[in-house]
Amino acid sequence: MARPDFSDFLGHFTTSRKPVGHTNNNNPCNQYGAVSAKDRLISILNSKCIQASQMPWTGRLAVCFTECPWSSMLDHARAYSPYGVGFRKPHVFAAGGGPVYYVRADHWDKQQWEDHLKTFVTPFWPKYRPKKFKADATLSGKSVDYSHEREWRVPHDFAFDHKQIEFVIVDTYEDMAQFPKDLKDSIGREKFLIMDVYRNIERLWPVHQV
Repeated sequence: MARPDFSDFLGHFTTSRKPVGHTNNNNPCNQYGAVSAKDRLISILNSKCIQASQMPWTGRLAVCFTECPWSSMLDHARAYSPYGVGFRKPHVFAAGGGPVYYVRADHWDKQQWEDHLKTFVTPFWPKYRPKKFKADATLSGKSVDYSHEREWRVPHDFAFDHKQIEFVIVDTYEDMAQFPKDLKDSIGREKFLIMDVYRNIERLWPVHQV
């Protein structure tokens, strides 16, 4: 059933930030520490593979996706970048992916996580928790809430063919013009979405109040 708050697609957004755990020599994504989000996207599309990166809290390797619908994409892009690539859920699930488990932080240390589950767990300790929980030392008193990302993870590198790509997001018309021609030809120009167009739509018709 079609729902405006639900998506059949998952997006992987690149970032210009250093990878989580970049001080750990075992993180395979350290090589991208000085690479822009745009160039990381081009590298992913050229290699037809998203490399797994080290996750916070557990140190496990995974490729991360967001299920957030298009109406939330501008906010998500502000947190990461306006560069990303998307796939259908069945393809990601078949590759071993699945939704992340958001686990209350006061339950976190009570669990003996099996290794194969560690990839999929992240603590949940929202700002709206009661005062009695804010005073304790759980997570060093920090608030942790990534539930808005509706995150999925794949517990290893994620390989794909260009024909399996459902969309590619770039920031501007200039990005589209300068994007490697061979990638546009192979993926299909109709699959490229320009974030500036969406910004203008929301500026003129601010349906989502973003």
